[in-house]
Amino acid sequence: MSAVSTEGARVPEQLEDLESFRKRARSWIRSNLRRATRDEMRWGRFDGNEEAELAAVARDREIQRKLFDAGLAGICFPRAYGGQGLSPGHQKVLNEELVGYEYPARMQVPTLSPCATVLLEFGTEEQKLRHIPAILKGEELWMQFLSEPSGGSDVAGALTTAIRDGEQWVLNGSKVWTTGAWWSDWGLCLARTNWDVPKHRGLSVFMLPIHQSGVEVHRIEMINGSREFCQEFMTDVIVPDSDRVGEIDDGWTVGTRWMFHERMMYSSPYVSVPDGGSHGGTAATSLLNIARELGHMDDPSVRDLVGEARMLEIVGDELMKRVTESIRSGRLSDQAAAIGRLFKGTSASRISTLALEVAGSAGAAWTDESAASSTAVNFLMRQVGSIAGGTVEMARNVISERVLAMPRERTLDRDVPFRDVPRSRPTGS
Repeated sequence: MSAVSTEGARVPEQLEDLESFRKRARSWIRSNLRRATRDEMRWGRFDGNEEAELAAVARDREIQRKLFDAGLAGICFPRAYGGQGLSPGHQKVLNEELVGYEYPARMQVPTLSPCATVLLEFGTEEQKLRHIPAILKGEELWMQFLSEPSGGSDVAGALTTAIRDGEQWVLNGSKVWTTGAWWSDWGLCLARTNWDVPKHRGLSVFMLPIHQSGVEVHRIEMINGSREFCQEFMTDVIVPDSDRVGEIDDGWTVGTRWMFHERMMYSSPYVSVPDGGSHGGTAATSLLNIARELGHMDDPSVRDLVGEARMLEIVGDELMKRVTESIRSGRLSDQAAAIGRLFKGTSASRISTLALEVAGSAGAAWTDESAASSTAVNFLMRQVGSIAGGTVEMARNVISERVLAMPRERTLDRDVPFRDVPRSRPTGS
């Protein structure tokens, strides 16, 4: 197993200074990327238009390759694997310069983080050389096969089974809530390899091509019309042992870091996301646009709502800076990433509510051109931010037990072999 720093890759002694890097990035972005439209900044809203979504995926791959050729991809990934070997400060500069421009959104999460970062920490040298350059060039899109229909937030309770057969493994089971699996290439999969030990001690991690014999991908339609989430059914899928990531039955060690990167994904130095979030800009700006369009700018109650949204954004940004720096310096363990996850989930839900309150009746009926067009749908979808990427309830548990050192929640299956843990009968049995 090979490990590197999770806050920034090993960097060469001589770094390009930030100002020179900014000028280079700015010049290239303005010369090669288009100004982003509202639709381009909110992927996953294609309402069943598969052709449009596949075209957007292809454009993301194209942009990623352009960034790679320009020396602007994989800013903090080591040069040995196709990265630039630069610092988190350089990544922040790039994120600032990307604001308002198209960028390869589908390449960032979960492809670059957490998937590529997991490979960087736990992959063999051969695995890293085979996959990380391909990821940075836009040739491979990765998804995480983590959640299961029976598990909810209990990731360690995975029922997907991997049975060894010589120098290969045979996988059977199902994964769910996999964003974009239908247009992606590889999956990072957590599977059960030992049923005779407690659940956390019998897991292993594998990587596998998604589009192969034995893997069925079913799409799930959500209330906003998006079909980005998928469920996968694996039947006798063959995975060579060379595609195992980490040690056998030690998948929870990999999984713990995997979930750390997932909680930190939009604050990760490994992703290129316009400063201010995945859409660029700020939610407060969006609320101002709604208020301005509807003529509510002079309403003091509306101004209070916009102010609250901006306050939540500022607090969130400063909180993530402090948590990131504390983890990097060793003042806090990496489990403190749950602090940012909790705040992000709860504040995102509140901001969606604030937007609907600003829009008022215009949030219930609108035209496509209206600034208020997405407020009602976002309100109905507001709990997604508290579930996807690990639930806020799990984040609270992590904070209380692993950050504040409070007594652990009582569990009855802690030292019980997983095959002896009582489970509900499958439907129809």
